[in-house]
Amino acid sequence: MIELRDRHAAGPTVRLHDNDNIVIARADVSIGTALPAEGITSRSQVGAGHKIASTKIAKGDAIRKYGVTIGFAATDIEPGTLIHSHNLEFRETERDYAYARDYQPIDMIPEAGRASFMGIVRDNGQVATRNYVGIITTVNCSATVVHKIAEWFTPERLAEYPNIDGVAAFAHGLGCGMEMTGEPMDLLRRTMAGYIRHANLAAVLVIGLGCERNQIAGLLEAEGLSVGPRLKTFVMQDTGGTRKTIEAGVNAVKALLPAANAVTRTRVPASHLSIGLQCGGSDGFSGLTANPALGAAMDLLARHGGTAILSETPEIYGVEHTLTCRARNREVGEKLIERIRWWKDNYAVGRDVQINGKVSPGNNAGGLANIFEKSLGSSMKGGTGPLMEVYKYAEPVKQRGLVFMDTPGYDPVSATGQIAGGANMIMFTTGRGSMFGAKPVPSIKLATNTPMFKRLEEDMDINCGSVIDGELTMNQMGQKIFDLMLQIASGEKSKSELLGLGDHEFVPWQIGIVG
Repeated sequence: MIELRDRHAAGPTVRLHDNDNIVIARADVSIGTALPAEGITSRSQVGAGHKIASTKIAKGDAIRKYGVTIGFAATDIEPGTLIHSHNLEFRETERDYAYARDYQPIDMIPEAGRASFMGIVRDNGQVATRNYVGIITTVNCSATVVHKIAEWFTPERLAEYPNIDGVAAFAHGLGCGMEMTGEPMDLLRRTMAGYIRHANLAAVLVIGLGCERNQIAGLLEAEGLSVGPRLKTFVMQDTGGTRKTIEAGVNAVKALLPAANAVTRTRVPASHLSIGLQCGGSDGFSGLTANPALGAAMDLLARHGGTAILSETPEIYGVEHTLTCRARNREVGEKLIERIRWWKDNYAVGRDVQINGKVSPGNNAGGLANIFEKSLGSSMKGGTGPLMEVYKYAEPVKQRGLVFMDTPGYDPVSATGQIAGGANMIMFTTGRGSMFGAKPVPSIKLATNTPMFKRLEEDMDINCGSVIDGELTMNQMGQKIFDLMLQIASGEKSKSELLGLGDHEFVPWQIGIVG
């Protein structure tokens, strides 16, 4: 891991690896600017976070960042020239997966020295970071009803229940017009069940229309759930329609509030933290500051016995071999490759999506030329420790340490799967400035650069731009992130919570046909 403070912090560029043939512009660089650390002069107008050739690169030669090939020169490139999509060619390359070759067990911190936070311990031993009542729809047809019920419970009406963080609705666009059986329905029900069982939900109402394919009875049977003190169900066609179901739902939540409020935060080990790792609106600084700094925090969390869930399968593509070589055994590594092959050989064949090369316009404008470059930074969120397990979307995460969950790169869909798997916090890095919340868990925003942090400070929790500015080392920033995680897990509100974000980010992955 680089220490940017020691890498010519006062200069206009940053060199990431001795074997790189590019450097990164620390701020906007004009034509004719001297780059003294490289002994060259800029030939291009280069935006902050973008790449500059540090030596002559012949057409067809590999372009290296962090010592890793991110593409090939599409033409001869002179030193000092901007390198981006116009002169960097995306090309598939062979990768050595080296399963478990570099596996090293986690160097655990002795239990007496491990960190803790103030959590809510449920009767089943799960630990919550927040305390919500949830209302989940089986189908889009009952989406309005669940939102209307949740909206009734304003802060004023919940004032006498100070230990309840809110009443949250989880609506989606699925549940009908889809296959009755098979993986699409299994995935939807697995996701819903993960929320129903989630530690951060003290109680849940499930509301259906009545004629949908995702029947409440089928959901309960498939997922081994049953109606009881913390799980109630309503069917609109049986309850009397929209107005009567809203009225019945409001009354049902009212009855649940006293028991939901009867909780006390107690000190628990940090091993009860399960962190969903997200990045969105990435830029050229994502892989230099926020992502590796979050990785440093996750390495620390793993040493304290906690769990880090790396996801977004398209955004590790091209660098998956850096994970398989750290897998705890060959089986875990092969699970990851099986998921990637499913994407490449089945799901995304012939589609204009990022796993096939292109990144989003915002990512590209921020300095990322292709998916290999984005993946190089994105994968750093998981840290440097061993890969302990690989999960399908929304599967319950039971293994501690760094794990991987197969999800799309689209943040609401990815985070929904992580939360369904048990994540009780989301850590979200962003370079362009993503606005994101994730009820029923807190979401912490990590800005990659100081100008964006200052511009969007109401939405950003931590400025990881302090690393590129030379104010903090990567490990110091990792410790700062870790400390804030413990504070937020203990009940302090994140910026997204203060703004009320998170009411519309429950987005289960739709992988089947609509018919």
